[in-house]
Amino acid sequence: MGQVLFIVWRESVEALLVVGILNAWMNHNPAGRAGKPYLWGGVALGLAMAVALAVALFTAGSLMAGAQDYFQTGMVFIAAALIVQMVLWMREHGRTLKKELESGLSEKAASNNWWGVTVLAALAIAREGSEAVVFLYGMLAEAQGMELAKMGAAGLIGLLLAFLTFYLLQLGGKVLSWRLFFRVTEIMLLLLGASLFLSGVEKLISMDVLPALVDPLWDSSALLDDMSPFGGVVAALTGYRSHPALTSLLAYALFWAAIWSLFQWRNRRQAVAA
Repeated sequence: MGQVLFIVWRESVEALLVVGILNAWMNHNPAGRAGKPYLWGGVALGLAMAVALAVALFTAGSLMAGAQDYFQTGMVFIAAALIVQMVLWMREHGRTLKKELESGLSEKAASNNWWGVTVLAALAIAREGSEAVVFLYGMLAEAQGMELAKMGAAGLIGLLLAFLTFYLLQLGGKVLSWRLFFRVTEIMLLLLGASLFLSGVEKLISMDVLPALVDPLWDSSALLDDMSPFGGVVAALTGYRSHPALTSLLAYALFWAAIWSLFQWRNRRQAVAA
C-alpha cells in the first residue's frame, strides 16, 4: 500500500504544481481570465488520456495470455526507467519551470490564443497520470478483492495528501519549501525505482530467465523481516530484502552504479554548457 500512496501523492503534487502555476497567473492577470476554460479543458483532456492509457494497458495485458508475465515484467522495468527520467527532468527544469510557464502564458495572452494552454495542461496531467498508471500497473494487475480495495483507499489518501502538500508549499516556504520537497522526494523516488528494478529482476529469476546464483546470500530477518508489516513497507519503498539472492544484489548494485553514472554525465554536461 505504501508504494501506491507515495506514487499517487508525488505524481499528483507535480500535476498540481503545473496547473497551480497556470491558474495563479490567470487569477492575477486580467488578460488571463479568458484562458481559464482552456486550462480546465486541458485538465479534463489530460485525465481522459491517462484513463485511456490505463484501459489500453490492462486490455493488452489480458490479451497476451501466456506472455502476461513477460508483459508485466517489462512494465516494471519501464516504470523504473520512468522514475529515473522524472528525477532527471525535474532537476533540469525544476528551478525555471515557473518562469518558463509564466513567460509562455504572457505570449498566449498577448496573441489571445489559448489553445497552447489546453495542450500544456493536458500534457502535464497526462504525463503524471500515465506515469502513475505505468508505476502501478504491475501491482494492480495482480491485486484482487480486498487487496484491490486497500490499494484504492491508499490512492485516495495519496491524492488528499497531495492537495494538503500543495497547500503547504503554496505558503511560500513558511512550512515546507519546494526545494526541500523535491530533494527529499527525489531520494525516495530513486529508492522506489531501485525497488521496482529489483522486483523486475526477481520476476525474471522466478521465470528461470536469470539464474539466482546463490540463494539466499544471507538472512537478516532477525534484524528486519521483509515479510513483517513494517519490513514489507521498507522492502516496497527501498528494495530491502532479508533473504537476497546474489543476482538480486548484483542487480541492485548495477542500478545505483547506473544512477551515479547518469548524474555524473548530467553534471559534466551542465558544466560544459555553463
